[in-house]
Amino acid sequence: MTMDKFSAYRIFEQDGKSAGRFVDLTLDDLDPGEVVIRAHYSSVNYKDALAATGAGKVIRRFPCVGGIDVSGTVASSSDPRFKAGEQVLVTGYDMGVAHDGGYAGYVRVPADWVVPLPQGLTLFDAMVLGTAGFTAALAIHRMEQNGLRPENGKVIVTGATGGVSSLGIVMLAQLGYHVVALTGKDSGHEYLKSLGAAEILSRQELVMGTRPLEKSLWAGALDSVGGKTLGWLTRTMQQNGTIASFGNAGGIELNTNVLPFILRGVHLIGIDSAATAMPLRSLIWQRLATDLHPGKLSLIAHNVPFAELPQVFPEMLQGKLRGRSVVEIKAPG
Repeated sequence: MTMDKFSAYRIFEQDGKSAGRFVDLTLDDLDPGEVVIRAHYSSVNYKDALAATGAGKVIRRFPCVGGIDVSGTVASSSDPRFKAGEQVLVTGYDMGVAHDGGYAGYVRVPADWVVPLPQGLTLFDAMVLGTAGFTAALAIHRMEQNGLRPENGKVIVTGATGGVSSLGIVMLAQLGYHVVALTGKDSGHEYLKSLGAAEILSRQELVMGTRPLEKSLWAGALDSVGGKTLGWLTRTMQQNGTIASFGNAGGIELNTNVLPFILRGVHLIGIDSAATAMPLRSLIWQRLATDLHPGKLSLIAHNVPFAELPQVFPEMLQGKLRGRSVVEIKAPG
């Protein structure tokens, strides 16, 4: 397959730091793979912002086209599982960190990374969800496997206005859970209620306490914050409560003790969405198209023209965004 040059947002190393810029590429410039995808949409995740700005040591190879998500149509494939014109998506794996990613008119990846677009989702929906929605759904799935049910009690969602957490609130509410949203943004309360949060807990008013075990409050927790917040969660879970940990916006350290685990049987589950094996990955995407499909995507998503992509990264790192930023690429051809 041959084609003219297309635009891509590529990340370079300059003076020991990461710096991204738009460049013109051809397929010959991209990493190898069996499937070439004509990109329609990508998204902006916290990991993307860290990679593009150098705020976090995320990129493992320079230069590298950014973007850990993409949805589009198959332009060509040497793998018989995929045909030209088929709608597909890719999230995670090494995309955008060690393999050229989704911020480009055309994306080439290994066939084993590609997921056929499930019936019930559009290419746009797939990127409103993206890694964030997949992470939220995977967390809920794993928590259910560990016994979480709506009748068990309240589920708290931290960093509630973020992409993963916003989607998680919608999914949990639709499943019948009583959701408590923990946020430091007073301006986000109405937004969180519109997503389905039954209660709003202000981080500024939160008293974490210092005892090895605090009052039992939560049957489950989706935690994007880490740090002190995650330590507090371990101490305030109910008997056999379940925590899904998938973020570190509040720090990477975890200070707690063994009592929540040996006296209350608390489950602490790590969620690694990037490396999820394909059988489970496919199952989660099927759930995202059915029982876990968020019914309020229009409240969560906002479009970002490809040319304005660099402006989004600092806003995300500064906590000025809420919901999901969907990048409209739609390469010609």
